[in-house]
This record gives sequence, C-alpha cells and structure tokens, in this order.
Amino acid sequence: MSDDVRRGQAAPALDREQFGARFRAAFQDPAFDTEQPAIERLETIAWQAYDGGRKAPRTRPAGPGFHDPGYALSDEWRATHERLRAAQQRWRDPASPARALVVCAAARNDGTCPGEMSKTFRLAGLVRGPLEAAGIEVDLLDLSRLTSEPGLHIHPCKGCVATAMPLCHWPCSCYPNHATGQVGDWMAEIYERWVAAHAVVIVTPVYWYQAPSPLKLMMDRLVCADGGNPDPTLTGGKDAARAKAVELAGWPYPKHLAGRCYGLVVHGDVAGTEGLRRSLSDWLDWMGLVDAGPRARLDRLIGYYAPYATSHAALDEDQAVQEEVRQVGHAVARAVHALRAGRLADPGRDLPAPRPK
Repeated sequence: MSDDVRRGQAAPALDREQFGARFRAAFQDPAFDTEQPAIERLETIAWQAYDGGRKAPRTRPAGPGFHDPGYALSDEWRATHERLRAAQQRWRDPASPARALVVCAAARNDGTCPGEMSKTFRLAGLVRGPLEAAGIEVDLLDLSRLTSEPGLHIHPCKGCVATAMPLCHWPCSCYPNHATGQVGDWMAEIYERWVAAHAVVIVTPVYWYQAPSPLKLMMDRLVCADGGNPDPTLTGGKDAARAKAVELAGWPYPKHLAGRCYGLVVHGDVAGTEGLRRSLSDWLDWMGLVDAGPRARLDRLIGYYAPYATSHAALDEDQAVQEEVRQVGHAVARAVHALRAGRLADPGRDLPAPRPK
C-alpha cells in the first residue's frame, strides 16, 4: 500500500498586490481614511506573516507528556487542549452536575437581516424546560451568532483526516492560522462545550433538504473528535508523510465524545425532515454517542406548504408539536440520569470494530 503524498492542487500564493487588495477590503468605511498610514503599516506586518508562513507565531516546547517534548507547540492549541482535558475530567466525575448542550442550529435571528427570531430558537427553549426541571444544567449553543456577531467564525474543515487520521489533531490545530488571517475560530470554545456535556440535543431546521451551513460547519470540524490525534508532536505538526506512517503502523481511532447521550429535533415546512434526522442520528451514532430512545428523535413539518410569513403563528397553533418537543427534553433527561447511574449503555460498545475508521 502506497503512503506517498500527492501534490499539485494548491493555487499559487498571492503576490504583494493581491494580498494588499484583500487586506484593505476590511477598511472601506470612510471613517478609516484618516488612519491610512497606520493601516499601511499593519498591512506590511500582515504581508510579512503571510509571506513567511507564520501560522502560529507564539509557541513553546511541548514539554513532558508529548511524544516530542522539544516540538514548538502553539500556545493557543495548548490552551484549548488543557481546557478539554479539564472538561473531560469534570464529565467523568460522578459528583459533578449533569450537563446538557442544546444546539440551536438555525442561521436566523432577530439581530441580523431577517429581523425576526427563528422557530428553532423557540423549540430549543421548549427542550430546555424539561432538562432544567430534571436538575440538569443547560448550555445553549446558538449557532446563529455566526451571522450576527463580528469576528466570530467556524472555519471550514480542511480534510486532514483524508490524508491520514493522525494528521487530524484533537482539538483541531488547523486554526487559528495567523499567516492567512483565519482567526476568530469559535470551535476552540465549542469543543470544550461538547466535551463538558453529558447529553447533546440538536434542534435544527431543514435548509434545502440538508443541515443549515452553521450546523454543517460545526459537524465537519468535529471530525477530530472521532479518531483524532491528541498529540500534534507525534506527526511533527502537519507533516503528511509522517502522519501516513503513523496511521499505517496501527492507529486506534479514539472516539473522544463517546458515552454522551443525544436527542434531535428536526423541523421543516415542506420536506427533508426525515432525511436530515436520520443523517444526524447516523453521525452521532458513529461518534459513539448513545441515543435517548425514539421519543428523543423527532422530525416534524410545521406550517406545511403555508406562507413563510405565518410560520411563527403556525407553531403557536401546533400544540401537539410543542408537546412532542418537550418530550424530547424529558426523554433526554431520563437518559442522562440513567447513563450516569450505569443503567443505560450501548450494548455493543465493547465489541471490537472489525473495520475501525
């Protein structure tokens, strides 16, 4: 089996003029005109970082506990790594409070162009009530913040795993990339919130038969939770050839989020709810999460073929779907307590995978 590294797809690097045009695009407001000399100085620094490939400008030796203690490890990656370790310890502690992450996956909120909140946000609130009533701490992750807050991003997955699984680091080390200005990556915080949770409930609309783009971005970036490498020094950072050799020598594909339970609420107005619900279930099952039963996996059409303008009113009127969403919260709450007490588990969890990946 060949482990050679195939090259030749990447576009040429930007030249100085191209880079400058892109950099200055962030300063089109006339209010910046008086600061042009300062902007030019910043542009020069940014160009030097890009031209020199200074992805992680602040590093220090990895130190004890890593495969290569002398490797120059990113300070930002290390900080996220340490927060994840602490969150995992809290998750394992039976004396810690039960915690549920409720993900509101719609891109819409009333703080940006639409000027109106999403139905998804309202449904997430219905899920939240039963969880809190059962003594579970709820962490609401509203992905619509990506569309309304400046400087907040979930950058796309670069597909490192398709080169070799150990090249995909847990947590992701692809970002921030200061050389290319790919900063403000929200995933550093989101990883910690997933790790800390005993349950995850995803509440999402259907966009064109698929997951909304904020949800899909998060899903793709969670690939490192399923088989990812927690030690970047093992692969010399992003050394593709070394990562291939590590994988071919035998890789355990650790499931870093296994053992949490999950629930789903998928809603739409015409079609696509069942397909998306099944896709999300398959994804979460693959990562080793445990479903909270059939009452915790809901897909419904709200305001079927009715005007978009009356969709909130349609939700107001649909008391049955509101109660079904609450039941998702009840089912997940019961599953959390049963899972932590050792009364709920994946029956096949300890069986060795014939074809791990």
